[in-house]
Amino acid sequence: MSIDNDAPGFDPHMLEALICPHTQSRLEYDANAQELVSKKAGLAFPIRNGIPVMLLDEARKLD
Repeated sequence: MSIDNDAPGFDPHMLEALICPHTQSRLEYDANAQELVSKKAGLAFPIRNGIPVMLLDEARKLD
């Protein structure tokens, strides 16, 4: 998988406005995986083209 250097990046300041749609808890930004992580829910939400996908159906369950 190649990385498009022209793709917009995620703005970490968005974390101040975003919450987990399942638990309404705080999210953490995982820059390496390009995900927003809800430890309380045990879910990771993908970031695609700089846009967080905050749908439960799109979230990955954490181990």
